[in-house]
Amino acid sequence: MNIPYQFKRAKSHYRKFGVEGLKFLYNRMQKKNQPLEITLAGLHKPLILRNNTTDIPTFYHVFSQKEYEMDYHLDPEVIVDCGANTGLVSLFYKKKFPKATIIAIEPEPTNFDLLKQNTAAYEDIHCLNCGIWNKTAFLEIHDHGLGKWGFMTEEVADETEHTIRAISIEQIMQQFKLSKIDILKIDIEGSEKEMFEKSYEKWLPHVKVIVIELHDNMRPGCAQAFFKAMSGYEFTLELHGHNIACFMQETQHGNHALST
Repeated sequence: MNIPYQFKRAKSHYRKFGVEGLKFLYNRMQKKNQPLEITLAGLHKPLILRNNTTDIPTFYHVFSQKEYEMDYHLDPEVIVDCGANTGLVSLFYKKKFPKATIIAIEPEPTNFDLLKQNTAAYEDIHCLNCGIWNKTAFLEIHDHGLGKWGFMTEEVADETEHTIRAISIEQIMQQFKLSKIDILKIDIEGSEKEMFEKSYEKWLPHVKVIVIELHDNMRPGCAQAFFKAMSGYEFTLELHGHNIACFMQETQHGNHALST
C-alpha cells in the first residue's frame, strides 16, 4: 500500500466532505460490491452509489471537482436534467437552488431506479423514465461497455418489450405547463445530435442557460448539430470541465407562450 498516497486521499476527502468523506473512502475500499452511502450537507438523505461503477467518478465530478458549479446569473425556478443517470446532478442543483423545480429524465431502467431512490425525499423533483429526442419515438438502449454513465439510444420503428419511449423538450414543456426553462442540462451520450437536428426552434428560445456535454467520440456530428442550431441565437459560452455552458441573451427568452 502506498501510505503517502492513501494519506493524501484521506486528507482530500476530509477537507471536502468532513468525517462523511473519510467513511465514504473507507467503505469504498472495504465494500467492493456493495452499495455505498454518503451524507452531504444541504441534502435531506444520504446519496446511494454503486461501488466499482461509474457512479463513483460521477460523484467526484459533480461534488468534488464541481463541474456544475458556476455563476448561472439567475435564481432558477425550473431546471431540466436530461440524462439524469442516478440523480447526482439533480441533487447538486437542489442543494444549490433549493426552491427550484427539477425535471429529471433518464432512460436506462437500473439508473432510473436509483434516480428515484436518491430523489425520493423531494416532491419537486419529477423523474421521467424516457429518452430525449426531437419527437415522440421508440428507442432501444445499447450498452457498449462504457459503464453505467455510457448507455446510448437508437431510434427504432416499432415498440417492443425492449424499447423505451422518447419525447422532446417541447413535449416536456407542454406536459409540465412551462413557459421557460431556466437551466437545461444535457448529458445524453450522443442523442444531442438528434435533439438539435430538428424542431429545436420550438423550445430553444425559451431556455436561459444550457449546460451540455458533447459526445462526438460516441456519435459523430453532435457538435455540428448543436452549434448549427445555436448559430441563430446570441449567447456567451464558458467551459467547465467536460461541459459547455451557454448563457442565452435575455432578449431571446421570456414569459411568452410556448409555440405549438
